[in-house]
Amino acid sequence: MISLARRPALIALFLGALAACGFAPLQWWPLTFGSFAGWMWLVHRAPTLKRALWLGWAFGVDHFTINNNWFQHAFDFQDKMPPVLGYAAPIALAQYLAVYPAIAGGAAWLLRRREKPDATYVLGFGAAWILSEWLRSVMFTGYAWDPIGVIWVPVQPVAALAAYVGTYALSGLTIVLAGALLLLPRRPLPLIGAAAMLALLLAAQAFSYFPRAGSIAAADAPRVVVVQPNVSQDQRGDSDGELMLRKLSALSGGPGAAPRLVLWPEGVVRDFIEDGYPAYAYGFQPSPYYLRHRMAALLGPNDMLLTGGTALQFDSNGNVVTATNSVFAIDPSARITGRYDKAHLVPYGEYLPMPWLLKPLGLARLVPGDMDFADGPGPRDLTLPGFGAIGVQICYEIIFSGEVIDRAHRPRLLFNPSNDAWFGKWGPPQHLAQARMRAIEEGLPVIRATPNGISAVIAADGRLVATVPHEKAGAIDVPIPPPAAPTPFSRIGNWAALAIALLLASGAVAFRRLRR
Repeated sequence: MISLARRPALIALFLGALAACGFAPLQWWPLTFGSFAGWMWLVHRAPTLKRALWLGWAFGVDHFTINNNWFQHAFDFQDKMPPVLGYAAPIALAQYLAVYPAIAGGAAWLLRRREKPDATYVLGFGAAWILSEWLRSVMFTGYAWDPIGVIWVPVQPVAALAAYVGTYALSGLTIVLAGALLLLPRRPLPLIGAAAMLALLLAAQAFSYFPRAGSIAAADAPRVVVVQPNVSQDQRGDSDGELMLRKLSALSGGPGAAPRLVLWPEGVVRDFIEDGYPAYAYGFQPSPYYLRHRMAALLGPNDMLLTGGTALQFDSNGNVVTATNSVFAIDPSARITGRYDKAHLVPYGEYLPMPWLLKPLGLARLVPGDMDFADGPGPRDLTLPGFGAIGVQICYEIIFSGEVIDRAHRPRLLFNPSNDAWFGKWGPPQHLAQARMRAIEEGLPVIRATPNGISAVIAADGRLVATVPHEKAGAIDVPIPPPAAPTPFSRIGNWAALAIALLLASGAVAFRRLRR
């Protein structure tokens, strides 16, 4: 029989898996909280730096494998690689992502100087975690999925701290709070502090059910109509014909007294709607003029439509060289008045990294087609008559804290069209939770439109105004929630995370000197 006490790596694996339960859809955040405390204790007991790094890596492997299990589902919808590879994909991805908990654990281990964890160790761990989580969001184009701070979305007053310090700093503060549990056996003061914090969390949980006036739109405000046609990934071919247009049109409703902003998802309008392409590019699809007029027929004189789509780019000889994943603004006259091109592309989804190496190995993109997408210029607004500046972040872009708006031109809301049909059962609620954190950080409403869920209107404080459930057809028609005043985070971005990391590191140094 294996003695777990003699197998700390097995304990780390178990704690990493348990920590994943704090994220959507389970949202058992106390398990994440306790699991991190247990892992921090294991790292402190490690006899060598090598063992501390190993324990951090083992924790991360199970944590990221469980948390990214939805990644497997993406392999069911392409024909260039066997779907069975999808079962290995979350594990393979976790091998890399686990490097970042290992870095944080190793850095914290270097700070330990006492037989038992102390304030220096705990504060240093919090600082190291902030930096490692930020690194994960930027290295190799970044993979910022589910930072630890997202576990607080159900406890909204705690999540509201992100409006001041951002998600990565909130993650670090969560680590410090978990580490404080390790100090309880030694002194009564941490016990009193932990009890007070628990009382605060319980009160915050109760308070989160009371509406705030700031998240309520005026009765005569312009309205937003969010359309979810309930199209799964293997049904997307229908969007080349009349059936998809009929589905979207039927759910979009008709003009009313107030101006309407009609929002369609990413990935369902597959026909090209821009004019001016060579004739061969359109193939047998209806003319773009006809398609736009069908869309514009749904609009009143003061309405606008935003829809996901694809734009082609050509060389001087008229040959297609690349494409962009885009959002088009269409007015009641069927004109395209603006276009946003996705800037933060998904590796292996919208482009294949290192094709010179991976293509000979038989690996391909998960999105159909042989041509990689081109990236856009970064956060940009679409200025729509009657609605003002509308920020756009397509799908995966919304997960990158501090990178979702043009800070020189603050929009009134963020539109996040997404194709979550790739993401199984766990991916859509996790994606929604991260969009709610962006709303809190920036003090802006975030509106998500997806083919089969979860579509949502999110108020500027992160509350869900309305949703269409996963794998249900439906539409939301509500007044557009108002933006809040610019938050501190919206002004300084992730410099706030750096400031908190430096503050924690300074506290760790100060406590070490006091001990001397």
